[in-house]
Amino acid sequence: MTSSKLLSRFQWAKSPLIINAPMAGSATPRLATEVSKAGGLGLLGSIWDLGADASQLSKLDADLGEARTLLGDDLPASSQIQIGAGFITGHPSMATFADTALPVVAKHRPAAIWLFAPDGDLKPHPAIIKALKSLDPAPTVFVQVGNVAAAREAVNDGADVVVAQGVDAGGHQFRQGTGIVALVPEVRNMLEDEFPGKDVGLVAAGGIVDGRGVAAALALGADAVVMGTRFTVAFESTYSEHGKETVLKTVDGGVSTLKSPFNDQINKIDLWGPLYDGRAVIGPIHEKFLAGASLEECQKSLKEDYSEEEGRKITRTWAGAGVGLVKKAQAAGDIVREVQKETMATIQRLAGLA
Repeated sequence: MTSSKLLSRFQWAKSPLIINAPMAGSATPRLATEVSKAGGLGLLGSIWDLGADASQLSKLDADLGEARTLLGDDLPASSQIQIGAGFITGHPSMATFADTALPVVAKHRPAAIWLFAPDGDLKPHPAIIKALKSLDPAPTVFVQVGNVAAAREAVNDGADVVVAQGVDAGGHQFRQGTGIVALVPEVRNMLEDEFPGKDVGLVAAGGIVDGRGVAAALALGADAVVMGTRFTVAFESTYSEHGKETVLKTVDGGVSTLKSPFNDQINKIDLWGPLYDGRAVIGPIHEKFLAGASLEECQKSLKEDYSEEEGRKITRTWAGAGVGLVKKAQAAGDIVREVQKETMATIQRLAGLA
C-alpha cells in the first residue's frame, strides 16, 4: 500500500499522515478529534478489560459518543467517526470481543481499530479481525508489532495496516527488537516479497517527534507515522501534570529513559505478557535498581519511602528516547500541522541535495 492509498481510507487526512498513539489514560476524545480535524488520524486511549460489567467498555462507549459530538453536527449518523480506538489484546477477556466490544464498535463506527500485545499463549487477533470485517462499513484494522515475524503474522491474521514499532518508543513494546531504521525497511521488504497481492499499509512508530523523524520514516518505507511522547504534552492530553513537566524538561532521552520489564515489575502490573516491556523516564527508584538493588529492595523502598502519589510520579512517566526533542506544550492540532510542515520542508531540503 502506498501513502496515497492509506490516505484514501481516511478522506479527511492530509499527507504526511500523522497518528497519535492510543495512549491509555492520556488520549482523550478531544485529543483524538483535534488530531483528525488537523488532517491526522486521532486515536482514543486503548482499553483491555472487556468483561460484561467492565467500566472501560462503558467509557469507550461514552468516549466514542463524545467524539462524534466534537466532530460536529455535519457528520452524518450513518458515517464512520473520523477517529479510531485501541485494544490491548493480552487480557483474557479479549475472547469475548465479539459479544462485548463489537456492539460498541458497530454502534459508533470508528474509522480505525488498533490492536496490540496479545499474550504469547493467546491468539485473539484472527477472531477479532474477522468480527471487525463483518461490519459495514468495516474499520481499518491496525496491528502494532515489534519484529518481522510478528508483522507477517499480523498480515496473515487479516490486518489492513502493520505498525512497525522500534525500541526507541515510549510506553510498552516488544522486549526484543530494533529501531525503525532497521525494522521498517525489513518489514517493507517482507510485505513486498511475501504478500505482493495484498494492499497492506506500513506505519512507523518509536522515537519520532518532529518532521525530521517523519521524513526519515517515509524514506525508510513507511506510509505514515505514529507519535506518542510528543502528544503527551498536548493541551488536550490527560497525561498527569507531573508527567508533562517531566517530559518537557527531560534531555538526552537515550540515557534519561529506561526500557525494561522493571517499569511494570516495580508496580506489580501484570497486564503485559513476557514478550513486552516498557520505556519510562528514570527516577530515583530506577537509579537504585541500576546501581544494583534488587527488585524486592526497590519495591520496599517505593512503599516505605514515598507516598502512593509520589511513587506513581517517579515510576510511571512513560516516554520515548526522543523525549529530549519535545520542548513545548501545544494544542494537538497545532502539533499535527507543525510536524507536517516540518516534514515537507525536510523533504524539499533533501531534494535540493540531488
